[in-house]
Amino acid sequence: MKYVFFICTPVGGEDLSPAEIAGDPRFTSYIEEVRERGVVKGGARLRPVTDATTVRVRGDEVLLSDGPFAESKEYVAGIDIVEVADLDEAISLASRHPAALGGGTVEVRPVWE
Repeated sequence: MKYVFFICTPVGGEDLSPAEIAGDPRFTSYIEEVRERGVVKGGARLRPVTDATTVRVRGDEVLLSDGPFAESKEYVAGIDIVEVADLDEAISLASRHPAALGGGTVEVRPVWE
């Protein structure tokens, strides 16, 4: 089954760039493991929440606002798409993600196929 991991970072928490992630041993060992297992099918590191633009449509009017869609204690910093046997394996993998171990959260959600 395919799952998406929504990698969430606390507001005001550590916001690592792709270069910083590449140099962080917590991330490099995790990334090496999932690549060796061949479970990652895609993903992306998102730019900071301050770079977000939210689009809403009300009737015929398109409304834009800077920032995330809602105020929250955490924001989505990236996504991973993984393919594993079942939810238990997805949870096991997510529980070892450096973002979860560093005070953030990883939401695991199945993908419609």
